[in-house]
Amino acid sequence: MRGNTLRRILVALIIITPIFSYTDCKRQAKCGCGKDVVSTLSRASAYIYFTVGETIKAMVVDDPYGSTYTFCNPSEMFKNLVDAKSGDILLLSGHVYYDCNYVYQTSNSSYQSMARGYDIEATELYIDLYGKNKPANGTPLNPTTSQK
Repeated sequence: MRGNTLRRILVALIIITPIFSYTDCKRQAKCGCGKDVVSTLSRASAYIYFTVGETIKAMVVDDPYGSTYTFCNPSEMFKNLVDAKSGDILLLSGHVYYDCNYVYQTSNSSYQSMARGYDIEATELYIDLYGKNKPANGTPLNPTTSQK
């Protein structure tokens, strides 16, 4: 009699224990600018492609997936592109978010693309002059140094 009671308690514990041990559900990250930050870029070398007054897109140089970063704030960053041409390699910093179009396409398709789509809220955009770190708008970082 005592063995049956212990067996029933043990079976009940085996069934109930997972309920109490797993109480946290992971939520999926929200997509779009200003939602959930996926990662942060800090002066990453990137190819910058832009159409003046419209959009700016970037592709990080050493990214094996060929991810595309669409700027959330292109109007703020156009002033930094005065000395740059579309296709130049610039140093890019900012917060990265999932692109909603990419998320919807991958969730509705059985084929997973290697190329990923992200949105980026750019904070800095610099021309990489072999370590001189001159800003893209042509003014030097340190105002005491002369510009050549």
